[in-house]
Amino acid sequence: MLIDTYGRVATDLRVSLTDRCNLRCTYCMPEEGLQWLAKPTLLTDDEIVRLIDVAVTRLGIKEVRFTGGEPLLRPGLVGIVERVAALDPRPRMSLTTNGIGLRRTASALKAAGLDRVNVSLDTLRPDVFKALTRRDRHQDVIEGLLAAREAGLTPVKVNAVLMPGLNADEAPDLLAWAVEHDYEMRFIEQMPLDPQHGWKREGMVTAGDILASLRTRFELTPEGAEERGSAPAERWIVDGGPHRVGVIASVTRPFCAACDRTRLTADGQIRTCLFATEETDLRAALRSGAPDEEIARIWRVAMWGKKAGAGLDDPSFVQPTRPMSAIGG
Repeated sequence: MLIDTYGRVATDLRVSLTDRCNLRCTYCMPEEGLQWLAKPTLLTDDEIVRLIDVAVTRLGIKEVRFTGGEPLLRPGLVGIVERVAALDPRPRMSLTTNGIGLRRTASALKAAGLDRVNVSLDTLRPDVFKALTRRDRHQDVIEGLLAAREAGLTPVKVNAVLMPGLNADEAPDLLAWAVEHDYEMRFIEQMPLDPQHGWKREGMVTAGDILASLRTRFELTPEGAEERGSAPAERWIVDGGPHRVGVIASVTRPFCAACDRTRLTADGQIRTCLFATEETDLRAALRSGAPDEEIARIWRVAMWGKKAGAGLDDPSFVQPTRPMSAIGG
């Protein structure tokens, strides 16, 4: 079991498979990209599967989410999914992706055992997409979403970050489009995880802004705390159902008290929180020949020291030195 001093139990593991990405989203990395991790520092496919095995069989992990960077850039992704699906007990598996490579991989990922996907799409307007991501790949994402739905990677969840002056007015249009195509729309407050440190609380599009905008077109009924559980998204029933819309308000409505997540970076570090400034090295133990029980012990100690909250509401908050692309969003 992965328990901390506040009684929270981690059952959800986020695994970053790579720090690389084929987009350059303005809220994530600079236009020129970042200095990528050297290949020898990255976990191998075998190492990733072994650590997930330890997490599932010894530490009580029930859900595994593959992230990046962009996880579809990992050459061994389908094989990793297939091997994790063979674990006993079998965890539920999902993938967070920008969707660009989904058209060609959705069927193979479903056959390998992936349960569902989250796809990032911040806008319905190709010109705004190009401005936000610095790449002209909007149609690829649309086609990837369709492929995921047709392959049965459902529910397909669509994540959008709204930015002032770019797409802040698109919340109602995005939700209407998601309802039409049977996707679950989720809006995420912009978080301070950009390497340029350009994030500012003042002027950000908040959960309150998003909900006010949505209510100009839709009737939203709160789903309730019991349905939410430890999920990061607070959800509302849209126009009486069956569709839902979620808002992840990490900044203005933090949900740290119910957090059930632990994170493994692409280079084998344990992070107890997305906003943590400290990490615990599992790669060194792995490569020095440590047995599974020792790796599990190190992981338990790391999680025992998890802080009460991310501290975003603290004026002295220090932004993590590693960008979101390197630690798995």
